[in-house]
Amino acid sequence: MVRQWTLALAALGLLAQLSSCQRASSAEARAVPTATQADTGAAPTPPALPDSLQLTPVPPVAGVPDTLRQAIAQLHQALGPAAAELRPTVLEQACVGYLTLHPTGRIERAGLLAVADMDLPNTTERLWVIDLKNAQVLHRSLVAHGQGSGHLRAQRFSNLESSACTSLGFYRTSGTYAGIHGYSRRIEGLDKGQNANAFDRYIVLHAADYASPDYVRQHGHLGYSRGCPALPPGQYKAIISTVRAGSLLLVSGPGLASRWLDGPAAGRRFARRGWR
Repeated sequence: MVRQWTLALAALGLLAQLSSCQRASSAEARAVPTATQADTGAAPTPPALPDSLQLTPVPPVAGVPDTLRQAIAQLHQALGPAAAELRPTVLEQACVGYLTLHPTGRIERAGLLAVADMDLPNTTERLWVIDLKNAQVLHRSLVAHGQGSGHLRAQRFSNLESSACTSLGFYRTSGTYAGIHGYSRRIEGLDKGQNANAFDRYIVLHAADYASPDYVRQHGHLGYSRGCPALPPGQYKAIISTVRAGSLLLVSGPGLASRWLDGPAAGRRFARRGWR
């Protein structure tokens, strides 16, 4: 975790590079001076994080019954160290969406979900693929956000084709194909107004050199896509294969609003069938 924040802080002030889904880029970030403490003899306070790294609070989903909230907390604990940086409230969003969507037939793959917390810096492995039934993190990786969405963190989101932005919301994974990035998987947005244009925009899961750990080591941050959640070349095949057609993906970030965040409906579904 310390290493990830160090990389993120090092990224502030780097010069911009142009980007698309085919070419990595960054935007110039402004370094924010940290507060200092007068020499009073007291123990120094830790330096404040720059505003660009202050995460946006995620409110709990309304109406979630205590039994389900406790089950999600137990799941988070059982996932272990691999999920330590997955914020509990983001996991709650993903679980509620899964429980609400699965009975509708929009999600056919039971017991599996993928969640990307785009509010985390892009130097953090902020994508998790989770086996709900066995409480196991199957994959964790870096994931890029769109060029139009921000620098270290995605802070602007759009459903428009020309925006080059990441789109928030719940997605259903669709079929695979061999494209300019090789093995790729289509995804379908399930939130009208937030990500419903994803399929037409050709927002897909694919590999990109600018989404790799090597790129972070060289530049101190990831590069950017045209809105696709681009994956590291060393992990994309395994991740794309795991989230086969009919799986659920949540792309979470500031301003997420979804009809599928229905706490009471999720509670009723969990009471009847658990994570199945």
